[in-house]
Amino acid sequence: MSLVLVAHGTRKPGGVAMINELAERVAQLLGRPVHVSFVDVLGPTPTEVLDALPADAPAVVVPAFLASGYHVRVDVPNYVAASGHPAVTVTRPLGPCPGTVRVLADRLVESGWRPGVSVILAAAGTSDPGAQSDLRRTAALLSAVTGDRVELAYAATGAPGITEAGLTDVIAAQRQRGDRRIAVASYLLADGLFQDRLRDAGGDIVSEPLGLHPGMVRLIANRFRRAGVLGLPVAA
Repeated sequence: MSLVLVAHGTRKPGGVAMINELAERVAQLLGRPVHVSFVDVLGPTPTEVLDALPADAPAVVVPAFLASGYHVRVDVPNYVAASGHPAVTVTRPLGPCPGTVRVLADRLVESGWRPGVSVILAAAGTSDPGAQSDLRRTAALLSAVTGDRVELAYAATGAPGITEAGLTDVIAAQRQRGDRRIAVASYLLADGLFQDRLRDAGGDIVSEPLGLHPGMVRLIANRFRRAGVLGLPVAA
């Protein structure tokens, strides 16, 4: 059985190192190697990784994305198809789900957030309607956890099809209303350009990416387990 984690990719070495460390921690939890691939910016691609794996053994691919956008719906299946590997199972992405929201809440508390501080859920940005719906669902789930309305904003604006407000605009609007202190909840997997934008957007608190949080390690491990072919119990 071959296990493959697929991430977006970043030019920031620390972000690449974090993805590799995340895969290593999942591997330790499962007791078998987890191979890393990327759909953008750098390689290896999922096609290249699958081509190097035994064709006579099944493979499980976990898309390490927090919403079901273009990379999940189009890029990952295309890379898998291009590999020609005869037995690949692609799981659903990491979000939206209660597990990612619990990690978001933990990261907020770690950053200094306390009840009474306004929260903005900050995502990278997407023009994909399905991914936008996923992000709005995550904001609603996080609202239920914090006990207050969580607004959604994007780190990337100006791209075709991205209509949600940019993070700096949302923060500025809340400042004008005289809102309380503002916490930016990073809905990013790894450090990189977009996390830098969150830090520079003007919030009072910015949480760290979800990355190496133990909850993310367990979530990814369970994606592999739930593929139904490992013969391993699903962790709580």
